[in-house]
Amino acid sequence: MPIAADSGQTDGSDLELSIVMPCLNEAETLPACIGKALRFLREEQVPGEVLVADNGSTDGSQALATQLGARVVTVAARGYGNALRGGLAAARGRFVVMGDADDSYDFAALGAFVAKLRAGADLVQGCRLPAGGGTIEPEAMPASHRWLGNPLFSALARRMFRVPVNDIYCGLRGFRRVLIPELDLRCEGMEFATEMLIKASLRGARIEEVPITLHRDGRTAHAPHLRTFRDGWRTLRFFLICSPRWLFVYPGLLLLALGGLGFGVAMPGLTFFGATFDAHTLLFASLALMVGYQAVLFGWLARTLAAREGFLPETKLLGWLREVLSLERGLCFGVMVLLGGVGLLLAAVAQWQAAGFGRLDYAHTMRWVIPGVTLTALGFQTVLASFFVAVLGWYRR
Repeated sequence: MPIAADSGQTDGSDLELSIVMPCLNEAETLPACIGKALRFLREEQVPGEVLVADNGSTDGSQALATQLGARVVTVAARGYGNALRGGLAAARGRFVVMGDADDSYDFAALGAFVAKLRAGADLVQGCRLPAGGGTIEPEAMPASHRWLGNPLFSALARRMFRVPVNDIYCGLRGFRRVLIPELDLRCEGMEFATEMLIKASLRGARIEEVPITLHRDGRTAHAPHLRTFRDGWRTLRFFLICSPRWLFVYPGLLLLALGGLGFGVAMPGLTFFGATFDAHTLLFASLALMVGYQAVLFGWLARTLAAREGFLPETKLLGWLREVLSLERGLCFGVMVLLGGVGLLLAAVAQWQAAGFGRLDYAHTMRWVIPGVTLTALGFQTVLASFFVAVLGWYRR
């Protein structure tokens, strides 16, 4: 099959594959990347196109890409994610393979990606790490990335989002073009690549992995665009934003458990191994309960908002919580807890009155005051959260 022309005169509906390369001053390595991609299309007889998403190059990359037979799309908004979003929006193939234009990926060896896409995979991720069968040539990847950053973030992605890959940072991947609109990708920087994998996994897409070889970056004119600590933090930040469970709910539940344990040993004044747990323990336990409960509420609110905005998919648990914890039920529960706390506080005031508003037994009185303050705060938080969830339920973009 002949390679479809890139003159822009056709709608590209007959194209099977678009090979998209983000570009920012890559004139040094762009010819090799485009040449390999075109050779793959020609030798494997895949009807497709090579598309360069230029992000403001000043070294003549645009003209060079056009001369070499690629289609150039200019993306004004700066950033790796913006460049790729612009390129994907302009892609015309049924399948898309994206990869960096620094000659570290072999665009002539895309057969495994296309084969898996043809077999029904929604997204095919390349793997450079030996854990997934990949190969890293000498000096092709910094040691901190190879042995620490990449394995760590890949393990976190598998644990937090069930992303079935060993190399979440690999920039060479293929996917069905129709998948992209469903993911509602928003990141503008390097975390765009991890956003794609996380959202695809959360939405139940069929993700597969193929081993590849990472070659040494062919650029000498300028340093790589990747910034280790900045991009690592942005990835971690995105992981947490995408998982209210890990950011809010799990820490909150831990604090609630510790707070409950503290109340359990301090209310009766138990002694263990010579340590007596008294009113001060109650204060610490009260703090843990209030902060933990607030964290759990934040997780519920954040997950509800993310689903309403389409940032994260709706879940059965979220729908069940919305039905069971209605505004009215939340208000009733919150008011009951609040009134219980106020009752304990009034009982403490009555004790003070009985003592002629003089000095009280601190350890005894605090066993009324601290639970009363805690329950009052928790009840009030519940009332506010119930109204907030109701507002989110009515909100539409």
